[in-house]
Amino acid sequence: MIAVELHKLFRRPRTWTTIAVLNALPLLVAVLLQLTDLAPRPGEGPPFLSAVLTNGTLFPLAALAIVLPLFLPIAVAVVAGDSVAGEAQAGTLRYLLARPAGRTRLLVAKLVSVFAFVLVTVVVVAAVGYVVGTTLFEAQPIAGTSVSGSTLTPEELTGRTVLAIGYVTVSMLGVAAFALFFSTFTDSPLGATLGALAVLVTSSLLFTLDAASPIAPYLPTRYWLAFVDLFRDPILWRDVVRGLALQGVYVGVLLTAAWANFTTKDITS
Repeated sequence: MIAVELHKLFRRPRTWTTIAVLNALPLLVAVLLQLTDLAPRPGEGPPFLSAVLTNGTLFPLAALAIVLPLFLPIAVAVVAGDSVAGEAQAGTLRYLLARPAGRTRLLVAKLVSVFAFVLVTVVVVAAVGYVVGTTLFEAQPIAGTSVSGSTLTPEELTGRTVLAIGYVTVSMLGVAAFALFFSTFTDSPLGATLGALAVLVTSSLLFTLDAASPIAPYLPTRYWLAFVDLFRDPILWRDVVRGLALQGVYVGVLLTAAWANFTTKDITS
C-alpha cells in the first residue's frame, strides 16, 4: 500500500508543479541579487546574507530560508490535508478501507507518502539552490564558508548541509502532522489545509507579541530557522536541539490523535 501511495503522489503533475514553483522564488531572488544593486556590499548587511553573497555554496541555505516561512508550509499543508480528506471527498475512502489493509495501515501509508514529499521537496530546493548559487555567485569551497566568517572544509560544509536538510524536513513534518490530523476530521481537503495554516499563522503572529513571550518557546514555528546555527563556527546546538524536540512532541501527539480518531470514526464517504 505504501508503494501505491507513493506512486499516486509522484505521478500527479501538481506534485512536480508545486516543487517547481517553490524553486522559482529562490531562483528569482538570486537573479535579482546578481543583476541589481539591491544586495549589500560584502561585509555589510546581515551576516547570513553577506556570507551567501560571497560564497554561492551557501545559497542552499538562502533558498530554504526563502521558502520556509510561507511557501513550503503551504505546499506541505496542501499535500497532507488532501491525504485522507481528499479520499473522502472523492468517495474512495470506503473502498480503500474495504480492502484487508485496515485503517492503521492506510494511515501509515499516507504518512509515509507525505514524509516522502517533504523530503524530496526540501532536497530539490537545496540542490537547485546549490546549482543557482554556484552559477551566479562566487564559490569558495574551502575558505570563508561559515556564517561566522571562519573556514570550513568541503566535507564539513556538505555534512552541515545534510543536517540542515534533515532539520527543515523535521520542521515541516510538524506542519504535515497538523494537516493530517485535521484531514481525519473532515471530508474537505481545503478545510484541513486551512486548519493547519491557521495554526501556523497564529503561531507566527503570537511570536511577534511581547505578551505571548511565556509561550513563545512552545510555538510550532519558533525554531524553524534555527538550521542557520548549523553553519556557525562552532555550531550553536541549543535552538537546533530545542526545535527537534518541539517538533517531535507535536508530531507524536498529533499523529496519535489522528490515529485515534481515524480508527474509531464512522466512514460515510
